[in-house]
Amino acid sequence: MTGRSLGERAYDALFRHALVRVDPERAHHVAFAAIRAAGPVLRRRSMPGTPVDALGLRFPNALGLAAGFDKQAIGYDALGGLGFGHVEIGTVTGRAQPGNPAPRLFRLPEDRAVVNRMGFNNDGAPAVAARLAAAGAADRGPADGSRPVLGVNIGKSKVVPDDDQGAVEADYELSTRLLAPYADYLVVNVSSPNTPGLRNLQAPAKLAPLLRHVRAVADATVTGRRVPLLVKIAPDLADEDIREVAAMALDLHLDGVIATNTTIGRTGLSSAAAAVEAAGAGGLSGAPLRGRATEVIGLLRDQGGPDLTLIGVGGIGTPADARERLDAGATLLQAYTGFIYGGAGWPRKILKGL
Repeated sequence: MTGRSLGERAYDALFRHALVRVDPERAHHVAFAAIRAAGPVLRRRSMPGTPVDALGLRFPNALGLAAGFDKQAIGYDALGGLGFGHVEIGTVTGRAQPGNPAPRLFRLPEDRAVVNRMGFNNDGAPAVAARLAAAGAADRGPADGSRPVLGVNIGKSKVVPDDDQGAVEADYELSTRLLAPYADYLVVNVSSPNTPGLRNLQAPAKLAPLLRHVRAVADATVTGRRVPLLVKIAPDLADEDIREVAAMALDLHLDGVIATNTTIGRTGLSSAAAAVEAAGAGGLSGAPLRGRATEVIGLLRDQGGPDLTLIGVGGIGTPADARERLDAGATLLQAYTGFIYGGAGWPRKILKGL
């Protein structure tokens, strides 16, 4: 007996024998449908790992699923059943948008990496909020370690110009007002490379007032509890800018930082140059990001001190990678590409290794 569920074994077989031959975006939809179909079985399984107290919440374990897999809040409970202690939905924007033209998702198997230029394709905050309400997300009870924690990641709508601070804040306000009531924690995403001008919002002069505004809106919208607020940053920031983000997080009493998003860099890849060129522009995720993502966590911890919650993401593929990130200062972990390559049994394998 392997102890693995029928759903996990079916997903692994599907990935190895079929999905690797299918367009990556279509493969994602097929695999996610299989996970959701197995949801009733998966949700009955006990949560693996050791609980972690962070953000005023109790996480069943340290490992979560990063934003990008469940953009529309259609399968977060089934994903939690695979073993993830938290699942971050999104990125959700204030307005529905189709994202960038396909093809927009590419594998680099030689590097166990993925390139995406999805462009925040999602149904928009009103539709996602209605879906969460219909699923009873506001009535799940406290995050006491008995269930996966639900994070909600929000970003800027493409049509909103990044140089109009008032419009940017209004756009994030819409998402915050609609989605914060369902979130165990909320993330402001200013670091995807696939929305023009978005990364400009990482400049402290723009980011600090935006975070203050989102904090105020969340506090005014949700009564009876405080929704933790985090910001997600890019690995391509200079070291000094990363230290400045940590200092700003402390100054604003931000609850945490997620580091890192995908990179626009392409150095050190093992894939053939033609394959990299064919993948084109977009954010690179997976194993090549591991070193820089670990460095960023270390910088944030050194500058931010012991109390700032840091969620380490980027290039985690093995239990050793996960341990390295925790040792560098991460409080919690997230994965995306490692899960894509590892299959449905991967989360429990990582947690067992920890």
